[in-house]
Amino acid sequence: MNNFLVSIITATYNSEKTLERCILSVINQSYTNIEFIIIDGNSSDKTVDIIKKYQDRIKYWISEPDTGIYNAWNKGLHQATGEWIAFLGSDDYYLPDAIQSYVNYINTNSGKEFDFISSKISMIDSQNNIISTVGQAWNWKTFQRFMSTLHAGMFHNKELFKKHGNFNETYKISGDYELLLRLGCDLKAGFLDKITLHMYIGGISNENLNSFKEAFKAKIKTGGRNFFVAAIELILHIFSYKLKK
Repeated sequence: MNNFLVSIITATYNSEKTLERCILSVINQSYTNIEFIIIDGNSSDKTVDIIKKYQDRIKYWISEPDTGIYNAWNKGLHQATGEWIAFLGSDDYYLPDAIQSYVNYINTNSGKEFDFISSKISMIDSQNNIISTVGQAWNWKTFQRFMSTLHAGMFHNKELFKKHGNFNETYKISGDYELLLRLGCDLKAGFLDKITLHMYIGGISNENLNSFKEAFKAKIKTGGRNFFVAAIELILHIFSYKLKK
């Protein structure tokens, strides 16, 4: 069995309300071969105090201004040395055996090559109530239409970034979608049919209208869609979103 190093990267900014829960979910994992990296965007609340409280369990952290979450994630990638890399939102938290479950999946499928592995995640509200559970196996045709595979429940092979580059920092919400669109239909994906993470529905990725617009931009720039098809999908997404409001 391969006991490989896993890098977990968390970007923070004024995250004092939820960060401790996030940190504890990492350092209390049943799987222990983990390096934890926190990139803070010069928070003005007690975020840095919380980081310092646990700094002996954190491989690397820094607090300085950044230009957004993808700038922070790229800083984290520069520090990461793990064979597999995950990104955990400061509002979100892993279930206790999440990383072990990923490792078991990789070891069980040792004859296969994966660029990334996704899982199921539970969406929670501010009271920690589970609103829904989402997550499905990678399908390129579906992914071209919308981000059907959520980044929050995803493990990345470090070779993915070596071959294809890091996140495009011109995006504020949909840079993870752009990255996978850029890589295209040849991606080798696995799916862990298990809930590994609870994701807060009020996070940055839930700014739906802006995310729809950025997804439209990503589809055009990466060639994932022609302009006409992408425009129709944008209109339908916005219409559906407003119907639910």
